[in-house]
Amino acid sequence: MALEITSLKNPRLKLLASLEKSKDRRELGLFVIEGIREISLAQQSGFEIETFYICPEIFKQDKNYPIHIDGKDVLHLPAAIFSKVAYRENTGGIIASAKTKSTSLENLNQIENGLYLILEKVEKPGNIGAMLRTADAAGIDGVIVCDPATDFFNPNVVRSSVGCLFTVPIASATNDEVFAWMKKNKTQSFAAALTAKKSYDKVDYKNASAILMGSESDGLSDFWLKNADEQIIIPMRGKIDSMNVSNAAAILIFEALRQRQ
Repeated sequence: MALEITSLKNPRLKLLASLEKSKDRRELGLFVIEGIREISLAQQSGFEIETFYICPEIFKQDKNYPIHIDGKDVLHLPAAIFSKVAYRENTGGIIASAKTKSTSLENLNQIENGLYLILEKVEKPGNIGAMLRTADAAGIDGVIVCDPATDFFNPNVVRSSVGCLFTVPIASATNDEVFAWMKKNKTQSFAAALTAKKSYDKVDYKNASAILMGSESDGLSDFWLKNADEQIIIPMRGKIDSMNVSNAAAILIFEALRQRQ
């Protein structure tokens, strides 16, 4: 039976709000998912839901994105309270707290002739989320962030990925660990760099490949510029020398996909 929540001061709502903070997410091993599609995709990918926060006045099951609620901790919130705890407007009347998963590189499946996106020093969670959407759209085999402290379960990553956090294999590790992993899996690497001479569409992505992207402010570190198999560039025709990192990643990924098809 669902528990009725009638006050914003309820400890269960305070716990939900605390998951906006990385410290609390780490300590509790929980994170927040908002929306019918996102929660459904999380369940399909094996994420365990801890608690459902449902507004019965709004929530309706979607046959395209079913949610399994039976046997879970369920809290019912009136619309006035639900609107205060929901960050987004289009949640469909449901929020969930879920258990985090390990993002160790050891858990990333080794795919023959795989295609990967590797990110270094990408500061904005929204950009990571956007690139997860691109990765899902292209059906690539994984997104790896070269920073073991990266919090994939940051609410802004979850929201901006619109559920693709749960559909794309993810991992985080150090530069050295990722480099060793690529060598072991015989994966060629292409580093996007403003100093590169070769255009992105003049290299061959048909074999196992990793596309390396750095931050918008600093680009890739010397580690990757020295160790990548090729440096590539997207020629700019305008007045500035670069574009948003998520847009650039999409161009490179879909060029690789075009060649492979």
